[in-house]
Amino acid sequence: MTDPSLTLPRPLLRRRPSRPLLALLAAIIAVLAVTAAPTARADALGISPPGANDWDCVPSAEHPEPVVLVNGTFETMAKNWWTLAPVLADAGYCVYAFDYGVTHVVPATGPVRDSATELGTFVDRVLGATGAQEVDLVGHSQGGMMPRWYIGFQGGAAKVDDLVGIAPSSHGTQGLIVRDDDGEGSALAHADQGIAYRTCAACIDQQAGSGFMQELASIPDTVPGVDYTVISTEHDEIVTPYTSQALEGPEDQVTNLVLQDLCPRDPFAHDQSPNDPVVHQIVLDALDQDGPASKDVSPTC
Repeated sequence: MTDPSLTLPRPLLRRRPSRPLLALLAAIIAVLAVTAAPTARADALGISPPGANDWDCVPSAEHPEPVVLVNGTFETMAKNWWTLAPVLADAGYCVYAFDYGVTHVVPATGPVRDSATELGTFVDRVLGATGAQEVDLVGHSQGGMMPRWYIGFQGGAAKVDDLVGIAPSSHGTQGLIVRDDDGEGSALAHADQGIAYRTCAACIDQQAGSGFMQELASIPDTVPGVDYTVISTEHDEIVTPYTSQALEGPEDQVTNLVLQDLCPRDPFAHDQSPNDPVVHQIVLDALDQDGPASKDVSPTC
């Protein structure tokens, strides 16, 4: 039997928390997530996803370009590519992945320019091991945007055949890492005076309108010789608006797809989009042909 003295008044139970309180709670959660996670992430760093990083793999005539997977902010290669890597390997691709941008043992949080340099070093290692002339890049979130810096500013265009972005932060985000118009903002915005924000240079770089994004926008979205596929979801709550993920370029070089246009009931949001079987089918379509994914691709929903 419940002690009446411990029962909250019904009006209080029905009262919704104020926005400042919700924002404060979100900020606390964001800081705890980044400060409490390093041990777990440190344990996971360097672990390859299934099917990836077989350095004896020889690309076939059917799939001559090895595939390099590029994870998103705060993610390890193991977590981000646990389901897609084996799908690609089973399809006959040589698949590779790596952890990058590690600051305070948290992956993919370093300055995006520096992470692009790390990508270039890894691509050279893959090309050297496989004897291939080019690689295909498949990236999620930051991992779908950061390669464009490598391609556009660091000579990557000569070494990349395809770039497939899954929910990429192509032009930055107006979402969780920036302030709302009313100044209250959300979790990472409120944590900008705390550990979570100050240790995540990649978060700052990915703000829409940041200095990094302005410099990236100084060159075209695409460069000749590279094919681009963008896969977005209407349910994206991280890179917003989701329409900002699309790239501009020649129709025969760029395909922008929205999951719900293909499968209206597709429930996948930002974080788990690399695990969506529909996404897997689109990635394979993009990699299996000369050019980006088919604009009329018809995945099984």
